[in-house]
Amino acid sequence: MTDIDKTAGPVDSPPAGAEAIRAIPVRHYGRYVSAVIAIALLVAIIYAFGQGRINWHAVPDYFFDDRILTGVGKTLLLTVLSMLIGIVGGIVLAVMRLSKNPVTSSISWFYIWFFRGTPVLVQLFLWFNLGLVFEYINLMPFYKDYWSNFMTPLLTALLGLGLNEAAYMAEICRAGLLAVDEGQTEAAHALGMSHGKTLRRVVIPQAMRVIVPPTGNEVINMLKTTSLVAAVQYPELFRYAQDIGQNSGAPVEMYFLAAAWYLIMTSVLSVGQYYIERYYARGSSRQLPPTPWQKVRTNMLSLGRPKGGMA
Repeated sequence: MTDIDKTAGPVDSPPAGAEAIRAIPVRHYGRYVSAVIAIALLVAIIYAFGQGRINWHAVPDYFFDDRILTGVGKTLLLTVLSMLIGIVGGIVLAVMRLSKNPVTSSISWFYIWFFRGTPVLVQLFLWFNLGLVFEYINLMPFYKDYWSNFMTPLLTALLGLGLNEAAYMAEICRAGLLAVDEGQTEAAHALGMSHGKTLRRVVIPQAMRVIVPPTGNEVINMLKTTSLVAAVQYPELFRYAQDIGQNSGAPVEMYFLAAAWYLIMTSVLSVGQYYIERYYARGSSRQLPPTPWQKVRTNMLSLGRPKGGMA
């Protein structure tokens, strides 16, 4: 019987006197070249804007102007109200589209086909000029007036943006509802839950994980789309910026000012979207993705460590 030398080292350990293998990282020269090119292009663009005939001092002068701040508030208000109309309408249309009733399913399909197939600006003008078809709006005991008096710029903006958004939200909600396994619905029905209660308690909460990310994108897109309502005389951020630019003789500068405010608002909404997605990811991910602050803290700590990996 052969004796085993228990004092010997591991099988994969290098023999005595042998030089340890050094792992040399692969050098990605293409990354350095592309980074240099990108920085050079950025510097060239900044230099070109700096040398252009633009009065940059006008931007900070009007950045917190009362009219601009009023426009920011109306833009946010219009975004919230339009998205509420779009989300509620989208949920209703999605349920109608998935219905086994051919009438309700066909109505939902036609609505989505029409509102997704025509531009938002065209829809705004159609709502604004429907007085050619309906001279009066007559709600018998409650309200009666001319269409031109009834269809105010605010109502036109809400209908044009909200009803158009409902068509897109319908497809987003439908995708989320279809993502939930049918066994969940069958189990709820076996427990005696009605169809409506099954949707509220079982299906929709699970579908939110699929619905929330594209809905966040729609909110950000809606914030920017509100600039179109300037065409129907509703005063929001872009319309106020246009008016200030015409009166001050700095129209291009006011466009840059409006762009800066849109970037600020969309950045805030993007942060909110990130945390909402993180909240609904709790049931699907064992480990939640790190927050931006956690990423920064991890990178800062890693910079203070030696290359060997030991603190």
